[in-house]
Amino acid sequence: MTEAEVKELFIQTGAIMEGHFLLTSGLHSPMYVEKFQVLQHPKHTESLCKALADKFADQNIEVVVGPVTGGILLAHEVGKALGTRAIFTEREDGKMTFRRGFKLAKGERVLIVEDIVTTGGSVKEVVDAVKAQGGIPVGIGMLVNRSGGKVDFGGVPYQALLNLTVTTYKPEACPLCQAGEQMTKRGSRNLNK
Repeated sequence: MTEAEVKELFIQTGAIMEGHFLLTSGLHSPMYVEKFQVLQHPKHTESLCKALADKFADQNIEVVVGPVTGGILLAHEVGKALGTRAIFTEREDGKMTFRRGFKLAKGERVLIVEDIVTTGGSVKEVVDAVKAQGGIPVGIGMLVNRSGGKVDFGGVPYQALLNLTVTTYKPEACPLCQAGEQMTKRGSRNLNK
């Protein structure tokens, strides 16, 4: 899939939204990407994850890891496409960790997958969790990189199916707030519509 095809798919499914949004990072933005609008369609999820897997097909990946929640679907589908295991991390006491008996072998080659990246905080936590178990993070695949190229994962190479440069604001400097525009809280930590 080309980047233009991915963007068109996100637009067609209503996954790219405009307005005034509170992001999980605490920043405000005039654009939000609601990945579950596209991921609710298994055929789209399969196509996107196959395209993501293709980007890392020559990296000898042994396991795919994604953070809860969207990362579970992505890890499963990318793992299926690569013929590997697929596991996930989740928060425990505020820290991203492996639970449910998931283990990595020392030196196991890991592809980390994520749905939307803005600051990269969750992915960095997954990288740390992988390294703590002795795994080797060889790549990071994401559906959407909305960091504008600013994200850094400590030298772990990454690729995205769709790159967006989206303006974000600190709450105290948000012109949308200053204009009195109603804010919508979205995402896993902001369950309002």
